[in-house]
Amino acid sequence: MMTDIADVSGGLPLPARVNSEGAKVLRAGFIPLVDASVLIAAAEFGFTRKEGLTLDLVKDVSWANVRDRLAFRQYDIAHMLSPMPIASMLGLGSNPSPTITPFSLGRGGNAITLSTRLFERMRDDTGLSESASALDNARALAKTIAAMKAHGEPLPTFGVTYPFSSHNYEFRYWLAAGGIDPDKDVKFVVVPPPLTSEALEAGAIDGFCVGAPWNMIASERGVGRIVAAKQDIWPSAPEKVIGMRPDWAESRPETVSRLIVALDAAARWCDRAENHDALAAALADPRYIAAPVDILRRVLAGEFSLDARGNRRVIADYFKFHSGFANYPRPSQALWIYSQMLRWGQAEASLNHARAAASAYRPDLYRAALGDKNAPEDADIRIEGGDE
Repeated sequence: MMTDIADVSGGLPLPARVNSEGAKVLRAGFIPLVDASVLIAAAEFGFTRKEGLTLDLVKDVSWANVRDRLAFRQYDIAHMLSPMPIASMLGLGSNPSPTITPFSLGRGGNAITLSTRLFERMRDDTGLSESASALDNARALAKTIAAMKAHGEPLPTFGVTYPFSSHNYEFRYWLAAGGIDPDKDVKFVVVPPPLTSEALEAGAIDGFCVGAPWNMIASERGVGRIVAAKQDIWPSAPEKVIGMRPDWAESRPETVSRLIVALDAAARWCDRAENHDALAAALADPRYIAAPVDILRRVLAGEFSLDARGNRRVIADYFKFHSGFANYPRPSQALWIYSQMLRWGQAEASLNHARAAASAYRPDLYRAALGDKNAPEDADIRIEGGDE
């Protein structure tokens, strides 16, 4: 159902140049995750229609599919992992087709979940408390892995959603902080987000890093324990972005500007707590995430069930869909992600590669649509890795 809404753009004027173009239908791929909320809300609640656009949302099964279908022009735009455009501009991975992003879909939403069996062993091995910090959990895992090595046991297998993903880098960062070598002490495999809970329950993996709601699904089912969240690692990191081909964007400047205006209004709407019941109900639809609405509502509020034993954690601003310039595609964010690619041997260090990585994030297109007053006052390059 499409529901018209009042103007929630906060008085933001339309760019003068976008008014000459007629209605456009944009085919957009997405993965069923809460961090697709802005894209889904833009289509479901009339934000794109207000800008003369129609979003044809296509629910996909894997990030590799999304990458390929955008490259092969089956999609006009796509919900993408924040490192994917960077990897594409560096020519990394299978079928690296140039991709840029003019708009981030927000911050937050990821967590690391270990199997209940592995977590209970960590507790038995180390006396780990139920209220342990993310770093304490990583250090306890290091001791358990050392014990597994000493007994000649198979080392843990962990799932990430894609090699060039915030999940891969955050999982590795967390492991390394605890004294674990991600390349020697554990094994990584790729698991599509909706299958992570099932893979954990089946024993195919011993843990995973993924976006909401799949961590909470695993904990509610009693098969997993959430041990760290994105806020414990890099809170201000861009999580998902809108990806598009550079040639497509360059040939359709008015459409790109209209899209950014619509997404900005949708992001403002998604950030408001009073809209979360309506948003959760929309996300629960089988066309989108098809998860229990109660879990989606709690995830949006940052209220976590860490496990089936009743342990809870509340994370303020677990999702930031708009506040704090969460949608601004800052090139220094791309460079921080590039630094993680260097750290884990995915890319080579060079000035040309750094420039290519930064070029994937396009604040010029964001500013062209929304104006300088809706962009941060500080430079596009700043120190990254902290909160704001």
